[in-house]
Amino acid sequence: AYIQDGTPVIAKDPNGRTALVPSIVHFSEEGHMVVGDAARSKLISHPERTIYSVKRLLGRSYGDMAAHKDRLAYRIIDAEDETLVKIAIGDKYYTPVGLSAEILRFLKTRMEELLGMTVSKAVITVPAYFNDAQRQATRDAGKLAGLDVLRIVNEPTAAALAYGYKEAS
Repeated sequence: AYIQDGTPVIAKDPNGRTALVPSIVHFSEEGHMVVGDAARSKLISHPERTIYSVKRLLGRSYGDMAAHKDRLAYRIIDAEDETLVKIAIGDKYYTPVGLSAEILRFLKTRMEELLGMTVSKAVITVPAYFNDAQRQATRDAGKLAGLDVLRIVNEPTAAALAYGYKEAS
C-alpha cells in the first residue's frame, strides 16, 4: 500500500485484480526466476524447484529446520561454513534472505511501475512470532532489494493500524 493525498491506497496487480503477491519463487531448469502468481503455478509441475514458505526459514539454522525438511518439496541443506539454512535448487544454493529479497524486489518493481517513480523506502510487516534474528533477516532482505527499511511492524499491529486509520477517516 501507499499513501496518496493522505489516504492509504492498496496497490493491485497490473490487471487491477488482486493486491496479493504469493511469497513463492520458482527457478526454471535454465535458471530463470519467477516470483508470485507465475511461481505458484509451478508448485504442482515443479515442486522441487519452487520455494514457498521462505519466511519460515528466515534467521533459522539447519538444526531448527532439520525435523521439518521432509515436509518441503525443495531441499534445505546444512552448509559446513555457516549455521543458517540454505536451499538447494539444482546445483545452486540460495539463502532465505536472498530469496526474500527477490520477493521484495518484485514488489518494489511493481510499485515503481504503478507509481511511475522510484521507491526507495518501505515499512515491512512480519508475523508477530518472529524473533530478533528473523526480524534482522527481513531487514537485510529489504536492504538487498534496494530498500531503506524504515520499520519492521508486526502484521497484527499493521492490521490494527489500518483498521484504526479507516475508522478515523
